[in-house]
Amino acid sequence: MQQLMELPGAGLLGYAVPFLIVLTIVVFFHELGHFLVARWYNVRVDAFSVGFGPELWGRTDAKGTRWKVSAIPLGGYVKFFGDDSVASTPDFERAATMSEAERKVSFTHKPVGQRAAIVAAGPLANFILAVVIFSVSFMTLGRVVTEPLVTGVQPGSPAEQAGFMSGDIVRRVDGTRIESFTDIPRLVAPNPGREMTFVVERDGGEVGLTVTPKLEARTDRFGNTQEIGFIGLVNDSGAANMRIVRSGPVEAVTMAFGETWFIITHTLGYVGDILIGERSADQLGGPLRIAKVSGDVATLGVGALLNLAALLSVSIGLLNLFPIPMLDGGHLVYYAIEAVRGRPLSERMQEMGFRLGLAIVLMLMVVATWNDVTQLFLRSS
Repeated sequence: MQQLMELPGAGLLGYAVPFLIVLTIVVFFHELGHFLVARWYNVRVDAFSVGFGPELWGRTDAKGTRWKVSAIPLGGYVKFFGDDSVASTPDFERAATMSEAERKVSFTHKPVGQRAAIVAAGPLANFILAVVIFSVSFMTLGRVVTEPLVTGVQPGSPAEQAGFMSGDIVRRVDGTRIESFTDIPRLVAPNPGREMTFVVERDGGEVGLTVTPKLEARTDRFGNTQEIGFIGLVNDSGAANMRIVRSGPVEAVTMAFGETWFIITHTLGYVGDILIGERSADQLGGPLRIAKVSGDVATLGVGALLNLAALLSVSIGLLNLFPIPMLDGGHLVYYAIEAVRGRPLSERMQEMGFRLGLAIVLMLMVVATWNDVTQLFLRSS
């Protein structure tokens, strides 16, 4: 614990408070998505909880839903009438003995399409939240733009080998238009070992260059280390070349969708690289690393913290869509099978799937926590 207290920032409280704020916002909107669509389809909601475990605070609304804040603030759940647990596993015995009135408000007895919509609404709410946050940020805070001018090329770097020169102005990377020098590292970082095509303006004409980023460990100002793609371009033209650009509503929303899609595609790309053995899983982070990053980002201001909330919202929405039983994606797989077969999987098959899903989730938690401990404690000792 002493190691954590000595991390940069405002101490343990400085990490815990921003982390809980960010996580609570993201979890609340995820569960709100499930809740609103369930209410739309007349499903009775027994409980809406931010957090797990013992209830710290709660109230029951006029429709019988218990709204509560629970003691373990690492997630949340919506429990529907007819569920056996907070993971939305069906109570088969109870479902078989329900009255007609109970069947009308039971999640288990709703048509498969409605159940799928209710389940998918949680991740969708996360994506919508991210788009809203990014849109507001682009309109109000704006973004820092610097001319994509190459003022130097690091010796021996992939950029030097590819033929980049000082004075080059980067116009496109893999077909993506470059408006600011900051666009370049964010496109390069997720692509170590992958050949990328650059188009640069040089001496009044355009030149095509091909470069393969190398994987390199980079440490930020807060001491966080990440392995990212790196090519070695330098831009040190100074503050005079920087400007803040604020977007109008239409442009901001368009850019927000693009930013959300960028996060989704590059996250899936990283997961795919792990599965085929091209990247290590040691960059997967859990609650400890998220808490540290939240505390670090909080020192940069509310805007940075909100952008982190958007990033985390996309990540949680995407994670929940993975086809793992217990997660929303696993339920959607069950419903897809049910739609094709015309009947649900057997009770035994569903139970086996949920047990497998629990094992996978626990394994991921162990890996992420071990990565956190390695990153935050062992490497800093």
